[in-house]
Amino acid sequence: MIVFGAGIVVAIGLFAVAWAMTPIPDSTQKEATAQGSVIYYRDGKTVLAKKGIDRRTVPLAKVPQHVRDAVIAAENRSFYEDGGVSVKGTVRAVWSTVSGQQLQGGSTITQQLVRNYYSGLSQERSIARKFKEIMISIKVDQSKSKDWVLEQYLNTIYFGRGANGVQAAAQAYFGKNVDKLSVAEGAYLAAVIQQPSRFADPKGADLAAAEARWRAVIDAMRQTGSLTAEQAAAQTFPPLKAPKRPFELKGQAQYMLDQVTAELNRRGYTDEDINGGGLRVVTTFDKKLMQAAESAVKNTLPEATPKKVRTGLAAVDPATGEVVAFYGGRPDRSEYDNAFSAKVMAGSTFKPYTLAAALNNGFDLSTRVNGNSPMRVASATKPIPNDSDRSYGEINLISATQNSVNTAFVDLGQKVGLDKVAATAEAAGIPEAQLKQHESAATFPLGVASVSAVQNASGFSTFANGGVHMEAHVVKSVARPNSKKNVVDPTSTQVVSEQAAADTTYAMQQVVKYGTGTAARLYDRPVAGKTGTTDSSKAVWFNGFTPQLAVAVDMFRDDNKPVEIPGYGVQFGGQLPAQVWRAFMTEAMANKPVMEFPEPSDYGYGSEWGRPDQQQDTPQDTPQTQQSDPWATPTPDTPEPSVTEAPTTQEPETQDPPQQNDTGQPTGDPAVPTAGPDGNDGRSPIG
Repeated sequence: MIVFGAGIVVAIGLFAVAWAMTPIPDSTQKEATAQGSVIYYRDGKTVLAKKGIDRRTVPLAKVPQHVRDAVIAAENRSFYEDGGVSVKGTVRAVWSTVSGQQLQGGSTITQQLVRNYYSGLSQERSIARKFKEIMISIKVDQSKSKDWVLEQYLNTIYFGRGANGVQAAAQAYFGKNVDKLSVAEGAYLAAVIQQPSRFADPKGADLAAAEARWRAVIDAMRQTGSLTAEQAAAQTFPPLKAPKRPFELKGQAQYMLDQVTAELNRRGYTDEDINGGGLRVVTTFDKKLMQAAESAVKNTLPEATPKKVRTGLAAVDPATGEVVAFYGGRPDRSEYDNAFSAKVMAGSTFKPYTLAAALNNGFDLSTRVNGNSPMRVASATKPIPNDSDRSYGEINLISATQNSVNTAFVDLGQKVGLDKVAATAEAAGIPEAQLKQHESAATFPLGVASVSAVQNASGFSTFANGGVHMEAHVVKSVARPNSKKNVVDPTSTQVVSEQAAADTTYAMQQVVKYGTGTAARLYDRPVAGKTGTTDSSKAVWFNGFTPQLAVAVDMFRDDNKPVEIPGYGVQFGGQLPAQVWRAFMTEAMANKPVMEFPEPSDYGYGSEWGRPDQQQDTPQDTPQTQQSDPWATPTPDTPEPSVTEAPTTQEPETQDPPQQNDTGQPTGDPAVPTAGPDGNDGRSPIG
């Protein structure tokens, strides 16, 4: 008796020590509470992508009583009466562990919650782990209400089909919210808990087993009194919704998701927030315009386009800075997209920033600049020529823009100051790091800096928005579970005056009406834009806008060689890029109201302005296969060329090498131009 009594005292003492040394963990397992995020197109309804665990936490009040009763009947009938553990079940489970048999059931709902919810409890089969689970379960039962335990359990447990928690399970199995589940449907979800993998999509013998388990749950509900005998007999096995295939990112979706994730990170949302924070993210992307961008590229480019030729397109809403559409290439062939990541030399599409800087600093459209060729600049060691060494004499800024005269813009840059040109481009959204290494070169106004299609479209959107640049962005709003939606407020910058923007736009209208960009004309509305062709056509651009939308299209090769298309020859900005631009904008502007650009300064003083120079710089030798119809586009239904590498012109998120520009000359030797009248080197015809 003494020994037995001593043993009891020792046991009690050990239990007291264990009780004191086993607190309720103060943290939960990430997987137990994580809720995946859903990313939507700009309509806020169409799902673009899903990230993380499929779980939607719901309060217990939203779970119907019959669903709760079914789970309790199936898993722990004494839930509301026990102390958090089942002595009988625990003894059975401990014995099976000690004897080396498969670990048996017997855990209460509280024990299951503790095992799956709190940190520090593994799933290993050991006496120590089981004892710790029991200690914590008893403490949880004493410190938390039964309803709290049941709520956490229903939101934590795995139901199969990738569904964590009862709300996700209701959607996965029956395509409805949990509060709409019938008695039979709730009973099936309770039945699934036992063998979620087997009962997720049962067929044959598994279906028979699932039906038997479901009937056992219904009978258990009758035994516990939550269903009458008549109600139980009336239940029929519920039809299951076909399992959804795993969510797959198709087409441009991977590129979209990459950009959304990157912007969320920049705005302070961690990867953990995105994968487990249950965010509701509404993007700026318009699904129809995304499809239009892809179609414009694929249906415009000739079938013979070499695989190494890459095409990027970006469309920005001038009023908001929202990137509404883009085309980034083939995600299955390159991790680098052509719209955001790839950066190539801007060529003559950079000249409007120089023009705007001048117009904002005391110059006007009637200002005369030197269009003669070649031009000698003190800071340049070599003369700077125009295309074919053509001289234009003293010309106004409209003619200089329309004909994309190199020497005129070099002269203008010297007059206004290259620092002001750089400041204007930076304020319009071109990062300083991409400009800084070039801004001391006399050829800086000719577009020797590299930019992405999104950056260039965003920059031109400034002119469409009255000189105000709205920060380019791809996220409209973010909402956490049960919290207010956080609407993105983009940064607004007054780049140039409203009149300077209007005058810059007027000059670019002449490019599309009479100059190098006539292939981009839209039959029903005004267009302003600028072509660009870099040295030896290593990158070719058309960048333009209407009052409602700014769009940039570029073409380049990922090996930095000239863009040449069999049957179409070496490309220039006014050729295929302009045609891709027009194909996209024709669809994007369909049924949109026709809006006019603001009038330029001194509009109507014909003696000063005259009619813009009708003499166009066009390719000297047009391939025979090129259509003569200026409104036509190349053969439709042609695929986008495959891409296997990142462009060597400039890898994503890196800058141009400081050692030399793309003519092979050191950047310290600014006399060698890298852009001709349309951004070429003065040795090739323009387009």
